[in-house]
Amino acid sequence: MRVHAITALKADFPLPVLLQVAGLARSTFFYHQARLQAPDPQEALKAAVTEIFEKNHGRYGHRRIHTELTRQGRTVAKKTVLKLMRSLKLVCKVRGKKRYNSYQGGHGTIAPNVLNREFDATAPNEKWVTDVTEFRVGDRKVYLSPVMDLFNRQIISYAAGPSPNLDLTNTSLRKALATLERGQKPLVHSDQGFQYQHVSWRNLLQGADATQSMSRKGNCYDNAVMENFFGHLKEELFHRVRFISTDALETALDEYIRWYNTERISTKLKGLSPVQYRAQALEA
Repeated sequence: MRVHAITALKADFPLPVLLQVAGLARSTFFYHQARLQAPDPQEALKAAVTEIFEKNHGRYGHRRIHTELTRQGRTVAKKTVLKLMRSLKLVCKVRGKKRYNSYQGGHGTIAPNVLNREFDATAPNEKWVTDVTEFRVGDRKVYLSPVMDLFNRQIISYAAGPSPNLDLTNTSLRKALATLERGQKPLVHSDQGFQYQHVSWRNLLQGADATQSMSRKGNCYDNAVMENFFGHLKEELFHRVRFISTDALETALDEYIRWYNTERISTKLKGLSPVQYRAQALEA
């Protein structure tokens, strides 16, 4: 700080006087002044970190940025990336936990918890999870009903609308079922919301020869992967942006899910996006 002050004032005051007041030796001042004027050896790395951060809408922390830098052929420690992000004031958006809770139980058939928190799958369309989450825009609401494939955490279908009704959830399920190839019979897991107890939901599953599974009552951990997705979605997209209309929010949801599927890397997927991981697995 003293070197900065002397540099700023030496055009107006004699340098010896400034050095005496600051208590700095002449050699010390010129040494630190040379350091300040030297090129930043980390300038290129800082630019790369900033570019990755901004390209992904401020949603990447130091671990994901480190993965991207490694993919670019750079050799750098994770702690260095974290230090640079702090110096550049690049703060990743942190997940929140607030979500929509659907009504539990009482309107139809409750299925057993067949999934039993076994969230890994060995092939596409083996295990799906689904749920509904709520967004508020002014005095209006938007509900999102996605279906996720646990093989690569990809959102394979979704529906959005103003009500968490049967049409919303059944539409997302129909879209997902339409992607199945011959012989694929997924396990489909949800909570005990009335939509998933309804005969229309069960008929769709039976028509595809799919197996129904439900979380235990009031136990969100039985559907932890979908809860995790909602946490990222809310914090990375919704909590830090003020949407002027539900149409604007639904457009943003479309873009986020596209980005999530095709670009957002995951440490659980070997540093690949869901689509990249699926393509690589099918090529193997």
